[in-house]
Amino acid sequence: MTDINIRHLEPELLDGLPADDPRAIASRRDLVRINALMFQARIMASLFRANMQTPPQRILEIGAGDGKFMLTVARLMARRWPNVEIVMVDRIDLIGKDVCNTFAELGWRAQPVTADIFDWTVDRPFDLVCANLILHHFDDTRLLELLARIMTMAPVLVATEPLRAKVPLVATRLLPLIGACAVTLNDAAQSVRAGFRGTELSQLWQLSGGTPVIEGRRGLFTQAFVGASMPGTK
Repeated sequence: MTDINIRHLEPELLDGLPADDPRAIASRRDLVRINALMFQARIMASLFRANMQTPPQRILEIGAGDGKFMLTVARLMARRWPNVEIVMVDRIDLIGKDVCNTFAELGWRAQPVTADIFDWTVDRPFDLVCANLILHHFDDTRLLELLARIMTMAPVLVATEPLRAKVPLVATRLLPLIGACAVTLNDAAQSVRAGFRGTELSQLWQLSGGTPVIEGRRGLFTQAFVGASMPGTK
């Protein structure tokens, strides 16, 4: 049995599938529903409202996937944060014109970028970096490297990650009830085992030279984190 007190990382099946593989398409469809069940977008939006005193002009999302998660967040934030440029980076080109057009209807300018975040060069700074269900893919060594890069890109990181706890792990066994595919059933449990708890992200952020702002459980399934790249930033 896996020790829930220790992070356990294994490659997730979705990461090894071609973008057009029917199993990958089904799993991404499942992820939209899982994000909704976890209230990830609402949690992210609440962290934005609580920790950004000034509306950002430029946001960077890492691990953007098909862009639908951040589109949901934008719907929640557009009135409070008008006229935002959002750059969405992912290794796979999944963001369609329909998603970009919907961002535009909200007054946000979406720019998809297909690149590895470790290789991608920022042309100018962002006001905020956000990440949803992506940081748990990296071991601590690689995560330290990523966090250090993020600090050069923006003064604030907001992340919503899997909570590594018994309740979320048990909940993954119920995913067949929503018709989740085999890839999702495997990857959901693995995501929890690779997730975070306590102050693990805060410790890594500090080791990278930053100042943790908040970290803790949100709802039943989410570990939330906000970090500043310099003391006193919020």
